[in-house]
This record gives sequence, C-alpha cells and structure tokens, in this order.
Amino acid sequence: MELPFIIISNTVLKNQRILTCFSLSVTGTDYYYFERGFTILSGILIGITIIFMIVNLYYFFNNKSFKNSYFSSILFYKLFFVLLGFTIGFACLYYLLSLNEVVLLVSSPTGDVADVTFLDSLYFSGVTILSVGYGDLVPVGSARFFSLIEASIGLLLPTAYFMKALTSSREKEDE
Repeated sequence: MELPFIIISNTVLKNQRILTCFSLSVTGTDYYYFERGFTILSGILIGITIIFMIVNLYYFFNNKSFKNSYFSSILFYKLFFVLLGFTIGFACLYYLLSLNEVVLLVSSPTGDVADVTFLDSLYFSGVTILSVGYGDLVPVGSARFFSLIEASIGLLLPTAYFMKALTSSREKEDE
C-alpha cells in the first residue's frame, strides 16, 4: 500500500502539486476546494478580528474612567494628522531622492538595491516615524540623514503631545 506522497515523490514538484497531494491525503478533496476553504476561513477570521478591535476601541472611548483621564481628543487628532502629514512628506522625499540616487537597500547578505516605489517609500517612512524599524529596508546616502530627522520627529511629537495633555489637565484641576 503506497501513500500519495510516495506516488509522486520521484517527480519535480511544484507548490500546487504538493498541496494537491497533501489535500487529497489529508482531506480527501481536491486542491481547489482545499485552498478555497482556507481563503473563506481566513476571511471570516479577519472579519472577526476587525470587529473585536472596533468593539475594544468603542469600549475604550466610552468607558467612564477614560472620560476622567488626561486624554484630549482634539490633541489626539491633531497629533495623528501631523504624524500622517510628516509620514507622507518624508515618503515623497525618499521617493524623489530615489529618482536620482540609491536611497534604500534590501537588508540581505547581498545588500541588493531596493527598487523603490512610492508605496515602498511610504512603508519605510511609516516604519521610521513610528520607530518600529523592522530592518528589511536600510537607508543609504542622504536618506540616512533624513531618516534620523524623521525618527526624531516621531519620538518628539508624541512626547510633546503627552506633555501638553498633562499640562492642560493640571490647569483644569487648579481652576
């Protein structure tokens, strides 16, 4: 008695053939239905996750203890849109610099030059201003200087926001 894996093990396998063999042996069905089931399941799980996050945000903003906190929605929106503006501005800067020089390298042993699109620039700018720094793209040349400036802005603006929120709340308590 041969397993389905042994039957096709002598040929060069592509991903679809491997998954077909796997789905036939495990589920007794075809690859198309196997893949379609995962697509539907992942879509359902993504929807549940998004609903869960929205419910948590709703609870957070409508909680009584939140209403008595130092949070200022006006300052929050101002900070959000200012950071968004800086992110898009620096993304444009990186993209325009990439038209004349190499600004980003792919972080790999070969150090390949990144083929920079605007979305890549936007991704790099967002990762930089939020101080995440995954390390998958590395700035070179003049982009190094601008990425330091952007990271500094990403650290200093939220700090100034929290200082302003604390100062405003203390002024209200004193009155």
